[in-house]
Order: sequence, then structure tokens, then C-alpha cells
Amino acid sequence: MIVRKISRRPPEWQVIERRVKRRWMLPIRRVEWFFEWIAFALSRWSFLEVLEYLGSLSVLIGVIFYFSESGDRVKQRHYQAWQVINTAQGKGGSGGRIEALQELNADKVPLVGVNASSAFLQGIHLERANLLRADLSSADLRGSALRQADLTFANLQSANFRGSDLQDADFGNASLADSDLVATDLTGAKLDNADLSSADLRNANLQRVAWQRIAAIKSANIAGVRNAPNGFREWALKNGAVEVQNADN
Repeated sequence: MIVRKISRRPPEWQVIERRVKRRWMLPIRRVEWFFEWIAFALSRWSFLEVLEYLGSLSVLIGVIFYFSESGDRVKQRHYQAWQVINTAQGKGGSGGRIEALQELNADKVPLVGVNASSAFLQGIHLERANLLRADLSSADLRGSALRQADLTFANLQSANFRGSDLQDADFGNASLADSDLVATDLTGAKLDNADLSSADLRNANLQRVAWQRIAAIKSANIAGVRNAPNGFREWALKNGAVEVQNADN
């Protein structure tokens, strides 16, 4: 709230001069008295009060415009993130894609069909991401967090998920052929119609994994799998899986 305060009228200079006991203080007091008169004159000028109100009004207008344009700023940010992802398409390295993908996912933007083939995405966090039909083939996703992600129909061939958190992820109809799933946490993961041919599942946590409808598991290495559901090991070996603990890392 703006409070206008009118300054008290300063006394005449003769009065001030008589009050000053030390003569060397007179020049300093004179300057101060001069500014007192300026303050007194300005305090009675209503135009300054109007300017003060206008200043507050401009701040309010600025706040209104800031929030009214917030949607446009979000769209611009998303556009720039997609530009980073698309520009780096087909190239190795990160190219800023980790930050871009995480930002889009944090804003709940679907990543359907995203192409990050051969990308360096080590340690990326894409929990609950919608990666339907995404192409992450040959991507380096070591130590990533894809808990509850939708990876149905995704191309994950030769992707490196070593040590990743894949709990409750949906790999329905996904291609995981030749993928590195060593020491991954696949607790509760859905593998309906997934292709696990030649995948490396050594020491993976298979607790509560939905395995009964896996499409292919030939040549997959299941040595040392942990918490495998009843019947999984026997079924896998019967359908061409192997157990080679000392396979090349």
C-alpha cells in the first residue's frame, strides 16, 4: 500500500544558523537544509504520487503477463528439447538428449516413437515414461532408471541396460534381442511377446516377472538369475536358453 507522507516545512536559514554552534558545520548544514526544502516541495507534488501508483501498476501488469504467457514458455521449452533429440538422431554420444528426454518426461510429455538409437544415455531417469515404439537399439543405458516405463513394441535390440532399474516396466512385444540385462532389476516387469533371443540376463532380479508369454529366449544367458519365478528356469533352458556364468563381460 502506498502511503503519501508530506514533509514538515523546514525553518528559515537564519533559525538554522543560530542553532549551529560550530562554524565549520555551517556549509554541511546548509546543504542539508537545501535538500530538506527539496523534499518538502516534492512531498506536496501529487504527480510523484501518481508515478508511484503507476510503478506499482506496471509491476502488477508484468506479473499478469508472466503467468498468461507461461504456456507459451513451456511449449517453447518442449520444442527446444525435441529439437535437441531430433538433431542428434542417429549419432553416438549424448548430444544433450539425457537432459532433453528427462525434461520432457518430467512434464509428462509422451516420448512415443522417440529415436535415440546408439545414444549415450547412461544413468538417465525416465520413470513412468511413455516410450511406446521407441528406438533405443544399441543405446548405452547402463545404470538407468526406467521403473514403470511403457516400452511396448520398442526396439531395444543390443541396448545396454546393465545395472538398471526396470521394475514394473512393460516390455510387451519389445525386441530385447542381444540386449545386456546383467544385474538389472526386472521385478514385476511384463515380458509378454518380448523377444529375448541372445539377451544376457546374468544375475538379473526376476522377482514377480511376467514370463509365461515370452516370445523367444533362445541363446539367452540366464546364469545366476535371482528370484526367478517357479518354472522359469526349466522353461527357459527347454526353449534354448543357456547358463554360462563366466561369459565375456
